[in-house]
Amino acid sequence: MNGLALSRAFFEECGRPMLEQDFPQLLPYLAAGLFGSGSECLGYDDDCSQDHDFEPGFCLFLPDENTVDRRSAFLLERAYAKLPRSFRGFTRPVMLPVGGARRGVLRTAEFFLKTAGTEDGSLSTEQWLSLPEQALLEATDGELFFDSLGEVSRIRQSLRYFPEDVRRKRLAGQLLLMAQAGQYNFDRCLRHGEPAAAQLAANEFVNSALAVIFLLNRRYRPYYKWSFRALRALPELSELSAPLEAILCGGPSPAEETKQGIGQVAAAVTAALRAQDLTQVPGDDLERHAYAVNDRIADPAVRNMHILAAV
Repeated sequence: MNGLALSRAFFEECGRPMLEQDFPQLLPYLAAGLFGSGSECLGYDDDCSQDHDFEPGFCLFLPDENTVDRRSAFLLERAYAKLPRSFRGFTRPVMLPVGGARRGVLRTAEFFLKTAGTEDGSLSTEQWLSLPEQALLEATDGELFFDSLGEVSRIRQSLRYFPEDVRRKRLAGQLLLMAQAGQYNFDRCLRHGEPAAAQLAANEFVNSALAVIFLLNRRYRPYYKWSFRALRALPELSELSAPLEAILCGGPSPAEETKQGIGQVAAAVTAALRAQDLTQVPGDDLERHAYAVNDRIADPAVRNMHILAAV
């Protein structure tokens, strides 16, 4: 059983009955689910994941203190703490997990302020441009088991993905970095006799290519260690997983294979850009496509920012 299924079962068998029996007057204001940090929120957990911060538990979200006061919140915390210590072979830890409490009773506004920088789901353009995708993913991943008030659902929906101009600005910047690292600096570093620098350039190319592929799929990119797993499940360009992994890991003729891989990835990315009408520039020169994408940003204030403003 993975962590998300474990959490859902723990809530349905232990959490919901506790709420219905002891806090029926609060049920119209509560929400419960499992999302935030942790591989279990993405469905990526396995046996190895259970060595830390893994437990049967769920998030119980409360609105502001005018709706659910401090005493009620305190009583909910005590009731949550008294839920069974063991469930289906897993034990809830006595000590807080690494980084503090990630499950249990949480104020909705505090949770979203911590993860996405907003208490109510509203973000300025500058915030959209600067927030890490991983943080936005933590606000919207996992599963909401129930939401009586609808507040948590509304905030999650408002954070579901970037506004289009922000997506394009991020795309433009990452395309430019792909061009600089892969199509320009990789070969130059080799000609300078700097193979280590060339490998760094290849790594930068892969990192930016991953960012571009997730942006083209309109999906938040997860924490780096899960990027390839998430890439393989994307509806578009998932086939680029193999050449990108080859660029990182090398082969019998790493320099030549890396050049071929860079060309293969660039060709697929530029084809996808044209298919989404983000650019109609011919050829696979990623730098030209980067500026073309930037030129198609509707908001002049965003368009006129430095092309790397969102990187």
